[in-house]
Amino acid sequence: MPDALARRVSLLLFAVFFRPATAAEVSVWNVDINSTQDAVFRKTLYANTTIFMKFQGDAGSCDRNLAFNISWYLRSSVCYNEVFNTPDNKAMNMFGMDHMLKDGWNGFYSQGFMYFDNCSALFLPKVYYADFNPYQPLSSPKSDPSNQSLVWPDKPDISAVAKAWEDSPYLFIVKVQPLFRGLEDDDIGTEPLNFAFTMKVEMKGPHDYSSPADWPQMMFFMVMCIVYVLFGALWLFWCACYWRDLLRIQFWIGAVIILGMLEKAVFYSEYQSIRYKGDYVQGAVIFAELLSALKRSLARILVLIVSLGYGIVKPRLGTTVHRLVAVGLLYLLFSSVEGVLRVTGGFYGTVALVANLSLSLIDSCVMWWIFISLSQTTRLLKLRRNVVKLSLYQHFTNTLIFSVVASIIFIIWTTKVFKLVDCQTGWRDLWVDDAFWRLLFSTILLVIMVLLRPSANSQRFSHSPLIDEDDEEEEAKEPMLNEAFEGMKMRGSKPDSNSSQKLLSKEDEDLKWVEENIPTTVADVALPAMLDEEEEILKTKMERSKME
Repeated sequence: MPDALARRVSLLLFAVFFRPATAAEVSVWNVDINSTQDAVFRKTLYANTTIFMKFQGDAGSCDRNLAFNISWYLRSSVCYNEVFNTPDNKAMNMFGMDHMLKDGWNGFYSQGFMYFDNCSALFLPKVYYADFNPYQPLSSPKSDPSNQSLVWPDKPDISAVAKAWEDSPYLFIVKVQPLFRGLEDDDIGTEPLNFAFTMKVEMKGPHDYSSPADWPQMMFFMVMCIVYVLFGALWLFWCACYWRDLLRIQFWIGAVIILGMLEKAVFYSEYQSIRYKGDYVQGAVIFAELLSALKRSLARILVLIVSLGYGIVKPRLGTTVHRLVAVGLLYLLFSSVEGVLRVTGGFYGTVALVANLSLSLIDSCVMWWIFISLSQTTRLLKLRRNVVKLSLYQHFTNTLIFSVVASIIFIIWTTKVFKLVDCQTGWRDLWVDDAFWRLLFSTILLVIMVLLRPSANSQRFSHSPLIDEDDEEEEAKEPMLNEAFEGMKMRGSKPDSNSSQKLLSKEDEDLKWVEENIPTTVADVALPAMLDEEEEILKTKMERSKME
């Protein structure tokens, strides 16, 4: 195949394995307040989700003459990008805004404030409002503010400040303003501020602390964990039944299944932790990312060694092993760096950019290598006329082609829905952008399991030294004979029927015998008899004419 086409296919295969990383949304924040400070929180919320605010600290460390005015602003929008793509400095300018940023970016807003005489009153848990503050629809940028207000029938609990009115992305902004009692406004700026406390914000809804963006993802990881358990049980059963006929590559498949099972279980436990606790354990999340990086590295190596024909066409990989190890370690390194930076908050730094670019480059090289190796292995099996192994690799190639086609369709859909839009209203389907690539690799893994499953005839897929070496010798002799006899004229030589018959393959001999002995139609049987009768008649007439 031409190199240009191979490059295009390899870039498409890159999309099969590369997935944009996503992080789960937390629901509990602890913010240290020691000066005039503003805080911005972003999250997708279910309807009737309650927002709580609690303040913790040492009352003795605060000035007794210091009061606090804490104001908040809650805003919903149908556009996911308005909430999550707006920087904090621009989000603070939206505090108290009663209109949309653009026409069609509909939503609602609510706001309120709380006044505390001192730190003791601030730290004391209590009901802040007799009723939830009403919420109002956002008005168009060119129209007057709406006078419509919607109220809540139920009463707030202790420390509750607001309630979500619909399933939507929400922006929650809090401003903390310390005030000195008994001082003029001109003297406030000259007095030192002596206070420190922790503000705790919780958002708890119908599914505890889980958000509508993370709930489908958690269910997906639960289902995939069950699927990988079934994969492992099936693979263990096959290996136990045919343990005498196991191939080396089947141990690689088992290792990828075990890592995939662990990966899905760890990610599911992470989402469960967020659901019931509102936050995740930093060490557990880092472990999950490292485990995911290891699994993805081994997955790429598995597809590579299958494409290279390890244990099926080649008994060993030779010097290719060093390149495989180098590629696997490089991908593991950069994938681990990218995952750790993403969960620790440094995803947008220079190091993260270098890690992402390196991952893209390594993935492109891996996919190019996979395609070239698969093409060479298939061509070699065609030359050897090994029908069984060629059928196996044809099924594997068809699976990769299906993966490429599915990837193209999915990329077009995600680009249309999530990228080429001014307002991202399809935020509920964002989890599919991560789940699709995991599901696609699981499909490829299932195909590899079925094609290379342990069985009583597993050795038919293994490398046979005697047969394969004979084939290689014949392949090596053919070009030498062609070169030796090229341009020579065999004059005066008589065709040897025995040698010509030896050059015919078994299939050609069978076809020749069928053509010579088995008629295809009734006319083939009747026509020779009719021709013989006509010849006899002609001969008789000629003999009679001669006698006369």
